[in-house]
Amino acid sequence: MLQIEDIYELHEKYRDSLDAKVEEFTIGEKKFNFNSEKAILGVVNLSADSWYRESVCLNAEQAIRRGIVLDAQGADFVDIGAESTLANAQRVEDVQQNSQILPVLKELNKAGVLTSIETYYPDVVRECLKAGANVINLTGTAGTKEIYRIISEFDAGVIICYVQGENVREVSDFNFSEDPAQLMYEYFAREIEMATKLGVRKIFVDAGLGFYYKNLADSSQRINYQMKTFLNTFRFRKLGFPVCHALPHAFECFGEEVRSAEPFFAVLAALGKTDLLRTHEVARTKAVLDTMSIFSS
Repeated sequence: MLQIEDIYELHEKYRDSLDAKVEEFTIGEKKFNFNSEKAILGVVNLSADSWYRESVCLNAEQAIRRGIVLDAQGADFVDIGAESTLANAQRVEDVQQNSQILPVLKELNKAGVLTSIETYYPDVVRECLKAGANVINLTGTAGTKEIYRIISEFDAGVIICYVQGENVREVSDFNFSEDPAQLMYEYFAREIEMATKLGVRKIFVDAGLGFYYKNLADSSQRINYQMKTFLNTFRFRKLGFPVCHALPHAFECFGEEVRSAEPFFAVLAALGKTDLLRTHEVARTKAVLDTMSIFSS
């Protein structure tokens, strides 16, 4: 059982990280004040293989409508993906990703909705940024130098996801080490150095909690890992850039109330000082964050 003593222990052990400040920047025409306000990234899934049924859109019209609804519910920008990260999901190559994403992206851009594109293909990155995308949600490690150059060319943002393998679909057994947060910190530090040298300035880091790793198939082990990562988030902020987390589902615990899982994890994410929360449940998550913001010591 998670206790307040566990949080206090983290507080004492990593006290030097608690007051770390991160870069604040403008995406589109919106200024983000990450050191004082949380931001929300809503989700539009174009893959029928995505298991979160409420976010799946089977055609462009549904996806455009959902993106506009998420914006109205309080999403600061909307993440569009054409390929599910589930291990058994159908692969969607770059040409098909562009054909699915671009019509949705262009209409959301016209409607003034800020957008993030989930991909690891350079051609998708370039075409989507040309069409007005604001952020690339980078779910791979192969060819990142080329991708960073493209992102810099368009002065766009990037979410650097922690992935062990060429992309999130190529991960097999996952090395967690005794301190996964330190392992991720070192990875992010290297990627940030590369990205900034290539001119990228709008950077988020993401621990990849929404991805599937087969050696975390045991639900209690996986949920424990996710909870600990959320509470250790503030350690990543010493890198100098805001932290993004995908809120997970814990279906084994929530069952028929699974749509309440992401708002629950939003509490842990906020306590750990997450800056950007990626969620399928924008309205519920925003209500949680609004409620937590009322508290004052």
